[in-house]
Amino acid sequence: MNNWLIADLHIHSRYSRACSINITFENLVKWAKIKGINLLGTGDFTHPLWFKEIQNLEERNGFYYYKDFPFIISGEISLIYTQEDTHYVQSALPQMRQRKGRRIHLVVLVPNLKIAEKINSYFDTKGRRDYDGRPIFKISGEEFVKEMMKISPEIEIIPAHIWTPWFGLFGSMSGFDSLKECFKEQISNIHAIETGMSSDPEMNWRIKELEDKAIISFSDAHSFWPFRLGREATIFNKTDSYSGIIEQIRNKTFIATIETEPAYGKYHYDGHRNCNFSCSPEESKKLNGICPVCKKPLTIGVDNRVEQLANHEKGFKLKDAKSFYRLLPLQEVLALTLGSSMQSKGVWSVYNSLIKEFGNEFNILLNVPREEFINKNVDDKITELIIRNRNEKIKVKPGFDGEYGKAMIGERQVTLNE
Repeated sequence: MNNWLIADLHIHSRYSRACSINITFENLVKWAKIKGINLLGTGDFTHPLWFKEIQNLEERNGFYYYKDFPFIISGEISLIYTQEDTHYVQSALPQMRQRKGRRIHLVVLVPNLKIAEKINSYFDTKGRRDYDGRPIFKISGEEFVKEMMKISPEIEIIPAHIWTPWFGLFGSMSGFDSLKECFKEQISNIHAIETGMSSDPEMNWRIKELEDKAIISFSDAHSFWPFRLGREATIFNKTDSYSGIIEQIRNKTFIATIETEPAYGKYHYDGHRNCNFSCSPEESKKLNGICPVCKKPLTIGVDNRVEQLANHEKGFKLKDAKSFYRLLPLQEVLALTLGSSMQSKGVWSVYNSLIKEFGNEFNILLNVPREEFINKNVDDKITELIIRNRNEKIKVKPGFDGEYGKAMIGERQVTLNE
């Protein structure tokens, strides 16, 4: 583990909607170190005000440093457009071919400021960048990748939270049934996908088309708090350069990923939030996808969508599959133990004492042996739940239709958005 570099390259700035107004590089670095993260994405490089702050960072080998902490220039782009539905493309009459609205989010990693400026200049020909840190453009996935490769083949484009219903490339509401359908001849320039909270590598292994793609994870964090930042991350071999990270993604030579249990995601099961109803894919099938409360179509979740597109049975494992760790954030473990919310004074007090004793959160979650917790007089219940978390033994009530899943001990539970 001395060779690990834990990276979270999909985050947002205070200029993105529904994000903390207190996100600064200073706060991001402070909490990344507490979490045990070694490398962050800047997020939101397309926003003019945030980009000015990025320009103040010190560049070395494509890493941009705030004091002693490295960042990679990154951002998330929303593409909203229409494209022919492949189910109707064979129609004899072009006017009868149906077009379907598409909404996809893409993570973009950028090698340097000069190329970031060229990307922003390209976007300025397509629309505005100043209203949100995650701007929206009416560009197809194929066209976007083609134009980025013209600017620089070093740009990395990663379909974000690939299964979520509304903005995932495989999403049930506005996505595609394949990468090929989205990117067409540019598919060879897509080297990786991001799992998102509602899926994990094991679920993605079932899709044959993804066999030659890297399966990576980042948090899509909207704040700097440690139960958001790095809740999903990728473990790379140590490197001090942008090219070192991109090479590991493209050659699938990184070490592993850190995932939340997929049931924690906001779209794992089918359901209706307003009706307080959720169900498994099997139950949904019996209901013909109709909500028994309001009688309208259910929001089809990730678990169901994977079943629809899967080429392999559950339990299938790729020969070159990477290891991954399913973990709850430490504050949720403590909240379960103490029976309070994740941001209560009691949870923060215990959290801070553990960080002071053991260095950082990932060390606590992954490395510290039971005996060391005992030797340092950590409460037995806290020790037991940390070990259970490490061994994936904490029960989860699945999230659905925008509601986070709930971690549970018996009847006691806590949600990720508390």
